[in-house]
Amino acid sequence: MLLHRARTRKEREMPEIVIAKPREGKFNKNAARRVRVAGKIPAVLYGAGHEAVAIEVDPKQISRILFSETGHNTIFDVQLGGEGTAAKAMIVDWQREPIKDQLIHIDLKRIALDKVLRVSVRVKLLGVPVGVKTKGGILDQVLREVEIECLPADIPSHIDVDVSNLDLFDVIRVSDLPHSDKIEYLDTEDATVAHVVSIREEVAPVAEAEVVAAAGTPAEPEVAKKGKTDVAADTAKKPEGGAKK
Repeated sequence: MLLHRARTRKEREMPEIVIAKPREGKFNKNAARRVRVAGKIPAVLYGAGHEAVAIEVDPKQISRILFSETGHNTIFDVQLGGEGTAAKAMIVDWQREPIKDQLIHIDLKRIALDKVLRVSVRVKLLGVPVGVKTKGGILDQVLREVEIECLPADIPSHIDVDVSNLDLFDVIRVSDLPHSDKIEYLDTEDATVAHVVSIREEVAPVAEAEVVAAAGTPAEPEVAKKGKTDVAADTAKKPEGGAKK
């Protein structure tokens, strides 16, 4: 089992620089729509003791970061307007349009490189368990991400776990994940990450009394209720700095 942090030399030497343009005026739905029509995404940049700033960013840059090896845990530079020094930041929240699956809002957080962060990291299972190969079991991954605390520079892109020695009904828990003095797991140590289960599921026998009772009780006819039902859509939107995905 290895704790893996895969970052290429190019990624380390040439971090993504996101150009952020400050927005002015009213921050309502119409204003956000105009930003999107212009090919940008409305966003907010906050954190590290600075006031929140409404900005617009390039959706291609944000998508490239989200689909990178480190995903939303990527630390990148944000060049804000005419500022000379870029701020280190992470994507902490994003919202997509459900039909076209397009990004419509982003929350960026300034990062202090000397402050511990709490992030979720993907767990990657390696190998084919012996219980699957020889006994027909199924590998079931219960936790696909684990929550950790560490310094920004120590955030792993994912955590590798070798499952090739798992036999039928064997379990890997958080306590079995690779540990180091640079990260701290926040999930409970006995939480199940993955296990090998049997394909055959045993059905609990039904008590004879229950069968008799069920047979002696006539089923109630199902009545289909017809009529117009109005579902109140919650159109109240939080300020753009607090958009949720």
